[in-house]
Amino acid sequence: MNAFMRSALVSALAVLGLSACASTRISDSDKLALYQSHAGAPVKQVRYYDPIGWDRVDDQHLVLQMRPRESWLLTLAGPCLAWSNGSPFMAVSSFNGMTLSTFDKIMVPGLQMGCMIREIRPLDMKAIRAGEDALRARAQAPAQASGT
Repeated sequence: MNAFMRSALVSALAVLGLSACASTRISDSDKLALYQSHAGAPVKQVRYYDPIGWDRVDDQHLVLQMRPRESWLLTLAGPCLAWSNGSPFMAVSSFNGMTLSTFDKIMVPGLQMGCMIREIRPLDMKAIRAGEDALRARAQAPAQASGT
């Protein structure tokens, strides 16, 4: 097999692999439903310190991860996370710097005012991960049954 054929084969396999991964992506609406079903009662504020990560759920919701087993679902007052520029950057404007509350804002590039945090709910991340696995398996099952 010459180098050109080998390169073409590797490229084709990579495309097939990526398309298989894309078909099992969880939609924003399914993701939001999953998070909301495993969220506790709303709280007024949480201790805010250097978060370890965050994940956009949809245009008005994000998950803020404070510790490996401590995550919060934030509902924002407007569609702040509709990134037409694809920006992955976010900042929190905390009123007092020690807590995160519904008086604080999420800031993203290109948004002058930021969006107020409307609601903060604790998340059961273990249950969410199990739910995500189940959703991916369910999405993959029809594809495997049809032979694709």
